Amino acid sequence: GFLGPNGAGKSTTIRMLCGIITPTAGYGSVAGFDIFNQAEEIKHAIGYMSQKFSLYEDMTPFENIRFYLGIYDVPSSKWKERIEWALEMARLKHVRDRLTGELPPGWRQGLALGCALLHEPEILFLDEPTSGVDPIARRRFWSFIRDLTAKGVTVFVTTHYMDEAENCDRIVMINEGRIVAEGPPSKITHDLFPDRPDADLNTVFIKLMTGRNS
Repeated sequence: GFLGPNGAGKSTTIRMLCGIITPTAGYGSVAGFDIFNQAEEIKHAIGYMSQKFSLYEDMTPFENIRFYLGIYDVPSSKWKERIEWALEMARLKHVRDRLTGELPPGWRQGLALGCALLHEPEILFLDEPTSGVDPIARRRFWSFIRDLTAKGVTVFVTTHYMDEAENCDRIVMINEGRIVAEGPPSKITHDLFPDRPDADLNTVFIKLMTGRNS
């Protein structure tokens, strides 16, 4: 989990890690590839779902999936299986031929997630993936994420929902571009508020980002 207030640098950091923009300094690697010199290799090793819906709204779910299969260079022999998998995972089989722009936000997010996973990446970057979707879709989304991690996929996610962040094995909190806390959610909470059994990540977030205790 990667947490911080608006403007802290979360989306910028993700875009650097995904090889979309080049950092001005520092160092780093993703999936064994250097973020300065091997951006294209990184893009083929990861899946990325941006904060803003980035699929083509004037295409159908089926057409979007087929398009991204080509973008990710998935062998044509696997197209039928991956198309059926993505439509089933996103629960969009019944609307596969409707325009994507006509679908509710939660359905579009499911489609975007499916497209990000078509090439079966080892690392998945999700930038506020459940923003604007209803609680039922959020719960279903996180259930799917847990299934992915159980299969060995690393998921790097930003969210403003602290209850979602509790699902993470490890979180990093940043403020003004600097790390202010990192570790398992329960440990961070206990270390900052050892005498407050009622404290949670919301309490931690407010303390670290504003200096207030509640």
